[in-house]
Amino acid sequence: MQLHTYSTVTDASAKAFDIIKTGIENGSIHTLGLATGGTPLKFYEIFRASKLDVSNVSTVNLDEYVGLNAKDENSYCYYMEKELFSHMNFKETFLPNGMAADLDEECLHYEAILQDHPVDVQILGIGENGHIGFNEPGTSFDSLTHVVELTESTREANKRYFDKEEDVPTHAISMGIKSILSAKKIILLAFGANKAEAVKQMIEGEVSEDCPASVLQKHPNVIVLADQKAASLLKEGIARD
Repeated sequence: MQLHTYSTVTDASAKAFDIIKTGIENGSIHTLGLATGGTPLKFYEIFRASKLDVSNVSTVNLDEYVGLNAKDENSYCYYMEKELFSHMNFKETFLPNGMAADLDEECLHYEAILQDHPVDVQILGIGENGHIGFNEPGTSFDSLTHVVELTESTREANKRYFDKEEDVPTHAISMGIKSILSAKKIILLAFGANKAEAVKQMIEGEVSEDCPASVLQKHPNVIVLADQKAASLLKEGIARD
């Protein structure tokens, strides 16, 4: 696990884009795994401003809320269209269908998409409780794409995007931890003091389902791009730029 720390979110996001840009231009990235939420917004801003040719690149997203249709402004489908897809010429894009009549069948369908489109680089964020995707503490490291009941802390973190607290979905479809780990390379973005404890547990803690992100210690190619606040609790001597 490589750790790089930056003074600003813009600098860290620009580094993430540089890695992606290089991979797309040299042909090593055919499928790009994407994340949503507040963390990757600057990354997407830099990405769409680049006008990079991505006509040979497919994308797969980590998750989608259950019960929100693609045109709902709070759905991740809408988010991705607004922040990236409508600006770029991707070959194809995939998100779980949170409106599927049979959610278990949709999970199997999405896992099949992931098998057909092996992820070359996966962009990740990290939750305050160490979740990756919507894989909350206690999720099996062997989990594949599945329906998740969102914890109160996760719903609390996301309620700022909704008009009323009761509008915040209670469930989502998420890539499982095993699904995420199948990516050849993972770039995890972590910004802000509220992520510092999770980053500390991810890097310095024991590998435990109590902190889902800690499993990244076992992945052969992980780059953590953090601002100084998110890295503030790490011990001196932890390898970093």
